[in-house]
Amino acid sequence: MAGAGRIPSSGQDTIQGNRAVMSFRQRLASMASDRETVLTIGVFDGVHQGHCHLLRRLVQRSAPHQVPGAITFTNHPATILRPDFKVSFINTPQQKIRLLEAQGMGLVVPLEFTAELSRISAREFTSALVEILNMKGLIVGPDFALGQNRQGNVEVLKELGAEMGFWVEMVEPLAVDGQLVRSRRVREAIGLGDVAVAATLLGREFSLSGTVVVGNRQGRELGFPTANLDVNPEMIIPNDGIYATWAVLEGERYLSATSIGIRPTFGLRERVIEVHLMDFNQDIYGAELGVEFVEKLRDQETFDNLDALVEQIGQDVAAARRTLELKQNETLAPQRRRMPERF
Repeated sequence: MAGAGRIPSSGQDTIQGNRAVMSFRQRLASMASDRETVLTIGVFDGVHQGHCHLLRRLVQRSAPHQVPGAITFTNHPATILRPDFKVSFINTPQQKIRLLEAQGMGLVVPLEFTAELSRISAREFTSALVEILNMKGLIVGPDFALGQNRQGNVEVLKELGAEMGFWVEMVEPLAVDGQLVRSRRVREAIGLGDVAVAATLLGREFSLSGTVVVGNRQGRELGFPTANLDVNPEMIIPNDGIYATWAVLEGERYLSATSIGIRPTFGLRERVIEVHLMDFNQDIYGAELGVEFVEKLRDQETFDNLDALVEQIGQDVAAARRTLELKQNETLAPQRRRMPERF
């Protein structure tokens, strides 16, 4: 368990430890099959380029008869080990599972990290993986450690592997622009509104999803109707401003411009996410809407009057359209070059 630390002990440690091991084994048993596995373990928030670098190696090392798999935590271990630690997630648990599967993981085991789970020893943890999931290989990063007090570092895991019949490989982290790709770096970029940098680190645009809720209808009155998005409060949100985005509704993608902020021109203080879908005029209240952030266009501003605001919104929508169409053409150009000539 990367990030595991010491939890204060009590007279109930042994009983709680046994219960934790039993619960952990039961969870694994519910996901087990009769095939051998090659596994990795981690939070994998973002499933960013660094994660994908490790996952590609995992798939490469898996024999044809083996299942590549990931054990991932649905919460961040640090929030249990340090109650004052706060984290905003890049992905929902459901998004993360889909992204891991897209990277070739034939088995994804989501686990809630608990204080009880942190007390399981490295030997008990790996023994359960071998006995229940038939683990034959484990791939980790250089700073990985699991088990109580982080006792299961790479060297200890190799010793346990030699004893229990699984191999361990340590994969060096991936660097982009001279810096290691980490979830913290992705969050920093998103928090600053630098969604283009975030996309480079993620290997795809950063996205949010939520339910369309009723707003104050100011956008419609100004001639630019918007969908107000209610998102999970644990998700990270880009800083205030106007963004060129793709809106995803029922599998269809629409050009869109998204505003994040408190709408200072109207004297409001509630932070909202408003999405204007271009060339679209349907009632989508209650629908699930995804938003992919392509580029930040400008910071939030306060305008002297509504006419100035409407003029700027028109310019923002036009700028978002140009940005998205240019991006779309850049994506399609290599595909066109690969297309065979027609005779």
